[in-house]
Amino acid sequence: MIADMLRVVRLGLKSLMVHKLRSSLTTAGILFGVASVIAMLAVGEGAGEETLKRFRDMGVTNVLIRSVKPEETQQTSSSSMTSILGYGLFYPEADRIQNLLPQSTVVRVREFQRGVMRGENWRSTVIVGTEVAFLPVTNMKVQEGRWLTELDMQKQANVCVLGASLGKILFPLENPVGQTVMVGIEDRFTVVGVLEYQGRAAGPNGTTLDECAFVPMSSSRRRFGDTIRNPSTNRWEAVELHEIKVKLPSPEEVEPGANVLRTMLQPVHGPKGDIEITVPLELLREQERQRQMFNLVLAIIASISLLVGGIGIMNVMLATVTERTREIGIRRALGAKKRHIVQQFLVEAGVLSALGGLVGVGLGMLVPQAITHFFKQNTIVEPYHVLLAFCISAAVGVVFGIYPAWRAANMDPVEALRHE
Repeated sequence: MIADMLRVVRLGLKSLMVHKLRSSLTTAGILFGVASVIAMLAVGEGAGEETLKRFRDMGVTNVLIRSVKPEETQQTSSSSMTSILGYGLFYPEADRIQNLLPQSTVVRVREFQRGVMRGENWRSTVIVGTEVAFLPVTNMKVQEGRWLTELDMQKQANVCVLGASLGKILFPLENPVGQTVMVGIEDRFTVVGVLEYQGRAAGPNGTTLDECAFVPMSSSRRRFGDTIRNPSTNRWEAVELHEIKVKLPSPEEVEPGANVLRTMLQPVHGPKGDIEITVPLELLREQERQRQMFNLVLAIIASISLLVGGIGIMNVMLATVTERTREIGIRRALGAKKRHIVQQFLVEAGVLSALGGLVGVGLGMLVPQAITHFFKQNTIVEPYHVLLAFCISAAVGVVFGIYPAWRAANMDPVEALRHE
C-alpha cells in the first residue's frame, strides 16, 4: 500500500516538473494566500494585545472611580471667573468605600498641573498626590531608589518619585535619587526614587505616567491645597480627589464590588454627572470578544486569496486532464483503475498546494517582522495561525483537485485513446 502511494507521488511530481513555469505560477496563488493569512492575523493579534495590555495594566481586580468635570453652559462660563467650580469625589467617600469593602485596598489620588525644574531643565507635567498602596495597586515598579512610605505621609515630607521619562528630562547626565527639584515657583522636593518605564497614559492633556511626579497625599494637600486653577480655563476648581482606585481581593469579587460602588455613589453624583466608574475587567472581556471577532474577519478576508489560489489549481488541473487524455486512456487500457487515476491527480493538486503552503508559511512569518521593524507596529505570530493557514492551503488543493481527478477517472478509455 505504501509502495503504491510512493509510486503515485513520484509520478505526480514527475508530471508537475514537465511544466515547471505553470506549476510555479499555480503555486504562487496558494503561497501569497497563506502568507496574507498569517501576516494579517499577526497584525490583528499584535494590535489587540496592545489594547488588552492597557486594560491589564489598570488591574483586572481594580475598580476605578474618577472625577469628571461637568459641562458648563455658556451663561456659567461667561459669568465671574473668580467663582470656584466644585465637583468630583470627596475624602469621606474613600473612607466609606473602605468600610463597605473592608477586604479591598483603597487608594486616593489627586492630580494637578505644575512646572518641575532642575537647573536649566524644565517640564510642565502632572503632579500626582497619592498613597503608599498606589504602587502595588497599579502594578508599577521602582527602578532606582524607593517608593513613598507611611513615614513620608505622616511627616508631610517634601519628597517625590519621578516617572522614567521625567527623570531623564530633568537629570540627563546624573542620577536623580537624592537630588532636589523645584515644583511650581517655591516648593522644593527631594527625589527619593525613579520608576521603571510604564508606557501608560494618565492624567490630563495626554500626559503619561512616565512623565509624572508622585508626591505624598499629605504633602500635596499641605503644599497645594484642594483648590487649584485650571490653566485651560483660568478658573479655580475645587476637587478633593481626582480618582479613587479600589483593588478587590479576586476577579470574582470585582463585578459585585462595582455594583456596590455604583449603588453608593450614583445617587449622590448621578444627577451632577461628575464621576465615572470604570471596571477594567469588564472592558478586558469586551475587548477580548472584539479581538476574536476582528481576527475572524481578517482571517476570512485573507482566506479569499486562498480561494482564488484554489480556483487557479482547479483551472490548471482541468487543463492538465485535457492535455493528458491519451495518457489516461493508455493507463486505463493497461489495467489502471479509477482510484489510481484519482490518486494521481489528487497527489498533483496536493503537492502544488503543499509546496505553496510551505513557502507561504516562511513568507508569512517574515512579513510581520518587516512590519514591526519598519512601521514599529507590534505583531504576534501564533503557532496555531501558522498551522491553520497551512492546513487550509493543503485542504484547498485537495478540494479543488477533486473535480478534475473525478473527470479524469470517469473518461471512457476508448474515447481517451482516440484523442489526439
